[in-house]
This record gives sequence, C-alpha cells and structure tokens, in this order.
Amino acid sequence: MSDIIQLLPDHVANQIAAGEVVQRPASVVKELLENAIDADANEVKLIIKDAGKTLVQVIDDGKGMSTTDARLSFERHATSKIKSAEDLFQLNTKGFRGEALASIAAIAHVELKTKEADSELGTAIIIEGSAVKSQEVAVTPKGTSVAVKNLFFNIPARRNFLKSDTVELRHITDEFHRVALAHPNIAFAMYHNGSELFNLPESNYRQRVVNIFGSKTNEKLVPVNEETEVLKVTGFVGKPEYSKKTKSEQFFFVNHRFIKSPYLNHAINAAFDGLLKDGYHPSYFLNLEVDPKTIDINIHPTKTEIKFDDEHTLYAILRASVKHSLGQFNIAPVLDFESHSSLNTPYNYKDKSGKMPTIEVDRSFNPFKDDVEGQHTPQKSQPAFSKAPTAHWESLYVGLESKETIDQSDFDEMTFESHAVDKQIFTSNDVASEKTTFQLRQKYIVTTIKSGMLVIDQNRAHQRILYEDLLKHLTIKEATTQQLLFPLHLHFSKSDIKIINQIKDDLESTGFLFSEIKDESVVITGVPVGVPESEVSIVLEQLISDVEHGVPDQNFSASDLMAKSMAKSLAIKTGQSLNAEEQEHLLNSLFACKEPSVTPSNKSTFITLEVGAIEKKFM
Repeated sequence: MSDIIQLLPDHVANQIAAGEVVQRPASVVKELLENAIDADANEVKLIIKDAGKTLVQVIDDGKGMSTTDARLSFERHATSKIKSAEDLFQLNTKGFRGEALASIAAIAHVELKTKEADSELGTAIIIEGSAVKSQEVAVTPKGTSVAVKNLFFNIPARRNFLKSDTVELRHITDEFHRVALAHPNIAFAMYHNGSELFNLPESNYRQRVVNIFGSKTNEKLVPVNEETEVLKVTGFVGKPEYSKKTKSEQFFFVNHRFIKSPYLNHAINAAFDGLLKDGYHPSYFLNLEVDPKTIDINIHPTKTEIKFDDEHTLYAILRASVKHSLGQFNIAPVLDFESHSSLNTPYNYKDKSGKMPTIEVDRSFNPFKDDVEGQHTPQKSQPAFSKAPTAHWESLYVGLESKETIDQSDFDEMTFESHAVDKQIFTSNDVASEKTTFQLRQKYIVTTIKSGMLVIDQNRAHQRILYEDLLKHLTIKEATTQQLLFPLHLHFSKSDIKIINQIKDDLESTGFLFSEIKDESVVITGVPVGVPESEVSIVLEQLISDVEHGVPDQNFSASDLMAKSMAKSLAIKTGQSLNAEEQEHLLNSLFACKEPSVTPSNKSTFITLEVGAIEKKFM
C-alpha cells in the first residue's frame, strides 16, 4: 500500500494560514499597523482604495529593515519579536507569530519598500501569490511602506464572501480606531479613495478620543484612574445620559493591545447598574496595565481575546474603579453626610457673638377693662365674631300658601334644564365596552377568531406595519414632513456624517429635512409624521449602525435597509400599554399588510391557538 500522507507545498500552507490571519481587508490593516508600531514609528499613514479590495497601504517612518530582513520577513514563522517559547509570556510587542506577511503575500500582490536610517539606499520587493517577482535596490525614505493590492486575487471564493464597500470600510475604520486609541503618542492619518478621513496628531489620550469621535465627546467623558498592585486602570467612561443603543464606543486595552472581554464588560455594566435605561450601553475607553506574565494573548488567531490568571480580582477592581469615578464626579447618587453650605454661618456674621433674645411685656394691659362690671364670666371667653340677628325670621314665610292650596296645574307647565336620562345610553355603552381584544403583560394582544385564539406580539406587528408604510414612501417619494418649530442640532463623528451624506436622499424620501450637514453635526428642520422629536437621534444612530454593519448586504436595496431600521426603532415597545381602540387599530393594520405573518427580519408576528389544542389541555 502506498503512502498517503505528504507535506503540503509552501504556497498551499500559506494560503491555509491566510484563512486564519486574513479574513477581510481589515485583517490586513490590523497586521500592517501593528508592524508599523513595533518598528517604533512616530507617524503612520493608512491609504485605502475601494474599501481595501483594491489597495491597502501602510507607510511608517520607523527603523526600517535591511535587505536580508526584508526578504526574510515573507517567510513563514519569521519574526524578530521572540526567540524562545518563554518569550511568549513576556510580550511587549504586537505581531509575534511570524505569519502575517507570509499569509498576506500568499493571497495578494504585495509591494514592499524599506530603508534603515543609516543606509543610503533601501530595498524594494514585489511578491505575487507567494512568488517573488523582483527584488532590487531602491531610493525610498526612511521607514517601511507595504502596499497590498488585489486581495484574494487567486481565491475568488473568498473574494465573493466580502461584504459591500460600506461594511468593509467600517471594519477597517474599527481596526484603525483600536490601534490609534492604544497609541496616542503616535500620529495617524487615514485616506480612502483620495479623501482624508482622519488626521490624528500626536496628543494625550483624552484629545485622541475627542479627535476620533468628535469634539462633542469631550463633555461626555468621566476620567477613571486607579492603581493597585495587580492592576492599573486609566481612561474614561461616558456619562449615563450619553449612553447608546449600540456598543460602538466600548474599548478595552490591555498593555496597549485591544481586547474583547464579555466578563470585564459585565463589570462595567455592573458599575452603571441603575443609571442606564433598558437596552442602552455605556461608553468606555479604558487602558488596563497588568504584568505580562499574568496573561496569555496567544489563545486566539486575531489576538483579540486574552486569558487572565485572576479574572475575579480584575473584575472587582474594575467595577470599583468605575463606580468610584462616577460617584467622585457626582454622576451617580452618593450619600454625603457633610453639612450643606446653606447651613454655614454667613461671612458677615462669622466674628459676631450670639445674643440672647429679649421679651417685652405690656404690663398695663388689662383684658377686662371694657367689660361691664358684674357681667364678666371668666370661665367662658368671648367669641371674636358677632352672630347675625334672628328676631324677624318669620318674615321669610310671608306670602307662602299652605300645602293644601297648591294648584296641581302649576306642575303641568314646569320645564327642565336637561333632558331626562334615557336608559338606551347605558345599553349602548355596555355594548361598546365589550372588548374584542385584550393586552397581555403589555406585550401581547389576544383576540378571538373562528378557529380559536390569536396571540400577537405588539412590537413585531408594529414593525411590519411601519416597514411596509415606510417602504411605500421611499419608493413613491411622497412622504409627509412635519416641520419643527425649532431646528434640531445633532452631533455625530466624521465617519457617521459620511454615511448620513450617502443616505441623505433616502432619508428625505421618508420625510426628513436637513438644512445643513457639517463635519460633526447636522441640523434637521423637519421629521416624518409620527416620529417624535426625542426619537430622531435614536432612529439615526440605529440607522447608521445598520448601514455600517451591512444588515442588508448586496441582495437588498438601501431603501429596504432604511425601512427595516426605522421600523425597528419606531415600533411600539414591549411594556407600552395600549387602550382597546389602539389594540383594534393595530390588529386591523397588521392584517391589511401584504405579509402580516412575519416581521421584516422574518420573525413570526402572531401565533394561533386552535380550540382543539386548548381542549386537549383539559383532557
């Protein structure tokens, strides 16, 4: 029998490794930015074309590489970061696995230019699908430039799985934010299709957060600063009133490396307990510094998950630190036993001594002086009012005849101010008050049908109704606008403003009116009928989030996405009480829809309980 196990060729092994390292253009951005930081760069530029599908280029002014290092960097498991297995537990760098450039070169066209500071000439290498096409001496500035073109050119199946440009750009922007926030001492710039998206100068941490998420963010931040033997926590949390429905502003950095940790996220939520509305999430930008020996960062290919030696202690410290900051800056209610300032002695009286109050008595006062002698009765005090005389009360009845002399005919001509009560009124009210629907736990509407009983989810049903209504307005472009008495000013980040500009026409088709759109703010003068002014920011935030994360993708239109997102935001929420008329209207509107049985996201809007099924329960 012949042998069946064989070694894989290098280019195949590299493509398989690329499946772990490179999932989308954002993965390339992450690896290249981390290499630039490890090269001690002071300025890093990220250049993107077509959301990274055509070009991802990172230019840094770091220490560069020699000719040998430049060629060796594209080999598998080649790295300058570690030399032995023990080094994995003392990591202070980003990339250390030695697979990034080899994996990227296996599935793209890569051009590398690099030069060391003390060298006159640099090196230029061109690699296509792991095959080195050329390597030559080149004139290039100090540092390294890596251009990755035509990603997945030799794996069409992987390229077909990429999302729309908007979604892929959002993933790239997220990776850029994570690296830029972790290193405020480095200047970053990002360009997409020739336009500048971010230009972040070297700054402190607070300025870096504000530069990325907009100037309005500055007033939302509450500093957190706590240092213990186990953990040092620095950074900021957002004030509860600025919490969001999305988790877009939640960042944990451990030793300047971005991580995701549901466990530590729960600690933050516990610190905000009682301060947030249901469905809202706090914002936080927190740096955690721990001993590298106490963490393992090699448990996940993307290195975004970390294993801690003592998670329980970190949880307690983190929760206490955030809670302390919220209390210290009067964000959370605290018990204060100190005296109130209004009880302090006024400044003008601080040197004066207290005086005893004096009592003056009129010794000549005689309460009995005006009384007639001999008629005073000290046992009974005189009233302070006089009683009206009742001597001539008989005059009130003069002219009235006796009961026997009243003529019965007088009553025949009597008229009434109001009509007599008709018994029919009560009968009709009783009929009208008979309920055909019933609200269960302020979540479901129950009604009867011929075959049994219908249970409708009020939130999902309203989503379907709003979705079809909004889709009709978007298609016909004849939505009704409700003018605002005072313009509404809303603040967004630069990336959010770019998305609003993209969907502006569709938003105006639903009834929104924009008077101006600036770099970090929009002014709204009109909203769709039925959209409360207080809900406008929530609707737009949810819509931006859905567009960024590509809820529809290529198979759906932008109008469909907007209708889904707005219907989800504006639908009647669970816990909202509806009267009988509102329940009936919701029921009728649902069954007037084209697809009443499912929501826009294909979830059931109602269930039917047949009489037979109910009878079986009693057998």
